[in-house]
Amino acid sequence: MKAAAFHEFGKPEVLRETELPLPEPGPGEVRVRVLAAGVQPIDCAIRSGHRRPPGLEIVFPHVTGGEFAGTVDAVGRGVTAFHVGAPVLGFRTQGTYAQYTVVPADQLVAKPESMPWEVAGGLSGAGQAAHTAVGALRVRAGETFLINGAAGGVGTVAVQLARRCGATVIGTASEANHDYLRSLGAIPVTYGEGLADRVRDLAPGGVDAAMDAANAAGLKAALDLVQDADRVGTIASPEAAKELGALWIGSQRSAERLTDLVRLYTEGGLRILVRATYPLEKAADAHRDVETGHGRGKVVLTLT
Repeated sequence: MKAAAFHEFGKPEVLRETELPLPEPGPGEVRVRVLAAGVQPIDCAIRSGHRRPPGLEIVFPHVTGGEFAGTVDAVGRGVTAFHVGAPVLGFRTQGTYAQYTVVPADQLVAKPESMPWEVAGGLSGAGQAAHTAVGALRVRAGETFLINGAAGGVGTVAVQLARRCGATVIGTASEANHDYLRSLGAIPVTYGEGLADRVRDLAPGGVDAAMDAANAAGLKAALDLVQDADRVGTIASPEAAKELGALWIGSQRSAERLTDLVRLYTEGGLRILVRATYPLEKAADAHRDVETGHGRGKVVLTLT
């Protein structure tokens, strides 16, 4: 099979199309013919050598990627929930930038016909991180919730989930993304120096909880605004969370959580913006796009 892999840590250009053996599903596993794979900031951090998921040993050539959608190609012994040809989406720890990936059956859910492949391929990572964060920060109706990096893949979902909870959402973004945030129901604010003061002007009654999906500077501003540090969390800066005393929010992924997000999408309660798609052989360009840090929505690899 073809895969986008890297043989050493480095800049995006180390990510190249590579021929690898076709993986075989073991008991309880499913092999999926991947048609779309989301590109996440963590993928870039792993490729560069700056981050490694806990317990993951990097063996070269390494195939990155943690979210995907496609059709079931083969099932291992004991799998009864999925059949060959079934459209699915799911998640795993690395290995999805490839024509085929093998995953435990309990990390898959059925893909509805109404969901485009590129949306399905990019839903799990950002969607589950946002779903986890909104729950961990205990966002409730009538509260004000600040999201740093609100126009990105995780931020986009978090805005919508918090609004569904009944919260007022203030989201940081560049000026170019302010209308986009308004369309999601958020109050936009420009990030950068003076952020805390600008947020105070928008929320004279105070901010109840905050999520950082972008950088340590936004996390520090959030801690200045929220009285309870247990309700300030980051999905982007584990080192800053430890240093500043904020909550590090790791995504608690599950088929049940992903099923809930799929249901919200099919009911019209969740919008997923895919800003760009790239073919597998252009995976390095997809990483360059994500690493700009200023785009809205998701970047997705498409495979045929």
